[in-house]
Amino acid sequence: MRLDKFLKVSRLIKRRTLAKEVADQGRIQINGNTAKASATVKEGDELVIRFGQRIVTLSVDRLMETTKKEEAGTMYTIKKEERVNE
Repeated sequence: MRLDKFLKVSRLIKRRTLAKEVADQGRIQINGNTAKASATVKEGDELVIRFGQRIVTLSVDRLMETTKKEEAGTMYTIKKEERVNE
């Protein structure tokens, strides 16, 4: 599944265009490598996403084409969340 679609379907980022912008800014890594919006996400991958002052590390548990709001959180597990002071 494309990275931008995963972020939108999992509701980590609300809009796919915003997910693409975040990826294009180099703020997302898959398994330690900077990822483009078109990168492929697989179950078991580790994502590191920088949201402003927060860095979130998560693992991909499930891939679904569509999801309901209640199920979105089952697509990933947050491993670590840290704040960055700049």
